[in-house]
Amino acid sequence: MALQACHECGAQISSEAKTCPQCVAPKNKTNTASVTIGGIFTIGIIWFYFGGGLENQAGKDMGKIRVQVARDMVDQYNIAKASGTPIDICVHAGTVSASFLRAKDDYNYALWKRTEARDCDAAGMPNQ
Repeated sequence: MALQACHECGAQISSEAKTCPQCVAPKNKTNTASVTIGGIFTIGIIWFYFGGGLENQAGKDMGKIRVQVARDMVDQYNIAKASGTPIDICVHAGTVSASFLRAKDDYNYALWKRTEARDCDAAGMPNQ
């Protein structure tokens, strides 16, 4: 039988006692710090899922994916430019500009729209 300090008055009581014989406080079976940390953790999880944390993370991830797709489209354009027909080059320039539009990259979108116009004119397909 070990002795413990009462959580109310600090008196030494038996680990088997249900209440403190000095102040009659019930024995504290849970650690207050662990309950507090658990509560904070639970609130954090609830906020993350219902307060927008998950949506914000998904938005950031989608932004990264869209940028990567645009880079991949540039790589495909370069392949078409090296070995494709003028129409292939025109079409790929259009997909690159569309991918930058989707990625919300206004600067590169404008650059690629000019490239698309130039390549489509060279293919005999002027933009309207």
